[in-house]
Amino acid sequence: MTGFDHETLRQDFFSLFGLPRQQGLDVDRLEALYRDIQAKVHPDKHAHLADSDKRLAMQWATHVNEAYQTLKDPLQRARYLLQLGGHDARLETNTAMPMEFLVEQMELREAVAEAKAVGDADPLDVLHRRLKKDIRAEYAALQQALDANAFERAGELVRQLMFQEKLIREVDDALEVIER
Repeated sequence: MTGFDHETLRQDFFSLFGLPRQQGLDVDRLEALYRDIQAKVHPDKHAHLADSDKRLAMQWATHVNEAYQTLKDPLQRARYLLQLGGHDARLETNTAMPMEFLVEQMELREAVAEAKAVGDADPLDVLHRRLKKDIRAEYAALQQALDANAFERAGELVRQLMFQEKLIREVDDALEVIER
């Protein structure tokens, strides 16, 4: 962070932390940088200042928190990189995906529902491991696409990962219900 002012506050999230604009990120380094900056801008450190300076400190703290939350999550980071690259992935409106991917997602969701209904954790554990492996591969492909500025492909992968991340949360929820 170069200063505690409005201009620096307008920096993109990567610049704020002094990190390169890329999908591959050292999350431990991000965490350390976040703690360092947050220690400087936390509103409690500026309680003795004038109201305008307190507001600026609050804006800084909010901006730093938003930046950290965005960059620490690989899916949010990818969405942010697409935005910075000027690519609108139309995530809320573009539902075009390969038919085989959509069919597979439907089948997997049915398998989760069936295993949950009968209380069988074994197929859910198998599915969880498979999904984790698939998601790791998708994130590797996403990083390659973003590094190559292949924004259209990266947008497709982000949309698919949104489905996959939601599905793995459903598997986790089903396992939690069964294990109670």
